[in-house]
Amino acid sequence: MVEQSTQTGDIEVLSFRLGAEEYGISILTVQEIRGYDSVTRIANAPAWLKGVINLRGQIVPIVDMRLRFKLGSAGYGSFTVVIILNIGRHVIGMVVDSVSDVVTLAPEQVRPAPAMGGGIDAECLHGLGTVGERMLILLDIERLMTAPDMGLVATEALPLAA
Repeated sequence: MVEQSTQTGDIEVLSFRLGAEEYGISILTVQEIRGYDSVTRIANAPAWLKGVINLRGQIVPIVDMRLRFKLGSAGYGSFTVVIILNIGRHVIGMVVDSVSDVVTLAPEQVRPAPAMGGGIDAECLHGLGTVGERMLILLDIERLMTAPDMGLVATEALPLAA
């Protein structure tokens, strides 16, 4: 979900690129941005799950968003980054081609997303944001990362021991 400012209705998104397209996610879900580094592969994991990293003692799964959205494989270069996300109580990393900037969008700059095919479930789209000539595909990153087909976050909480 893209969070809105309580006073103005504006939303702040971190914009990033995957191929020729520019996307945006709520800045409130972003913990940090890191350069791409090697990951530890997990046997029998889907291709889009690159593996895991040890981030200051926490094991973090790393998702390649280009592969997840079926945009083809990309080379990992000096602009490739990993956006570390806080989704609920989970930390997940996502590999993107590059990060652009933080954009503030007024409500009138956000339009509903049209039905689209491809690798993005329509329920995971918040809408389309426009900034001048730029168009951002606004992702509901929490919904995307917690989707059952991702398998990254358990949908049912485990009971706490008494």
